Amino acid sequence: MEIDLRSDTVTRPSAGMRDAMFNAPLGDDVFQEDPTVILLENKLAALFGHEAGLFCPSGTMTNQIAIKLHTDPGDEVLCDASAHIYNYEGGGIGFNSGAQAKLIAGERGLITAQQVEESINPVFDWLTRTRLVSVENTANRAGGTYYTLDRMREIQAICKKHALRYHLDGARIFNALQETKNTPKEVGTLFDTVSVCLSKGLGTPGGSVLLGSQEHIRRARRIRKVLGGGMRQVGILAAAGLYALDHNIERLGEDHRRAKQLGEVISSLPYVTSLLPVETNIIIFTLDAKMPSDAFVQRLLAAKIKAVGFGKQTIRFVTHLDFDDAMLERTCEVLKSFS
Repeated sequence: MEIDLRSDTVTRPSAGMRDAMFNAPLGDDVFQEDPTVILLENKLAALFGHEAGLFCPSGTMTNQIAIKLHTDPGDEVLCDASAHIYNYEGGGIGFNSGAQAKLIAGERGLITAQQVEESINPVFDWLTRTRLVSVENTANRAGGTYYTLDRMREIQAICKKHALRYHLDGARIFNALQETKNTPKEVGTLFDTVSVCLSKGLGTPGGSVLLGSQEHIRRARRIRKVLGGGMRQVGILAAAGLYALDHNIERLGEDHRRAKQLGEVISSLPYVTSLLPVETNIIIFTLDAKMPSDAFVQRLLAAKIKAVGFGKQTIRFVTHLDFDDAMLERTCEVLKSFS
């Protein structure tokens, strides 16, 4: 039994998803003629209360397109210090948009309306223009924390007050919705643009969709082309997204249950000094000095369990649809066997 807890991106398409991909009607998406892509874009746009969608290869691309849509060179983007757009997108804010990030020290990856308002620059020639607020839901580096609807609404009110744009990096938005029980439309309509990733908890081989107004998506389509994201018969991937929306959302609760059970075991281990509260499908914990993280990862690998370091003496596990109860039991046995 091989177990992979490095990320929820390691999943492989199920038989049903492969059948959907194999049988998808196709066309050239650059000419906007792929019927499966169009169906996916329209379905997600309607689900989140937006006018249109744009299918892209990755969540990094949808986020970077949104940043470029909403800013001019020299503008400033407000985000949490742990945000994916700042830490894990290759410096794209500066590289693609000529903008810069102002980092907010949120609480476990979540910023507040008050922090946003306090971070907005006054209008002076020598200051960057604050233009965009981006929030990540769920927050990866914070251990899968999620925003409540009220907190997102409060930030939206500040954005409206100061004429700022508001973007949602919905990398694991369906994981968040599984816990809050809000509808996608309740969340989606708060934002100018929304990035919905399909290749994490939903288990597709790739792809994210950017949602927004017709005008936003018209402009986004050109930016996607400039970034090299124009694709052809990509309905093969879009079909995986459609299948995931129909079959893989409700089961996210199973990932959360297993993550919380695994977290309970980890918190009891003598070589673990701290564990972030487990809220969704991400588990982040810190090892004591007697258990070097590199050695810990290698011991797991020897037991056919893959994991990754996530900072000094810190490990991240992520549960997903290819991690079942038998794997959970085996992982707990291995962790308890370490001294």
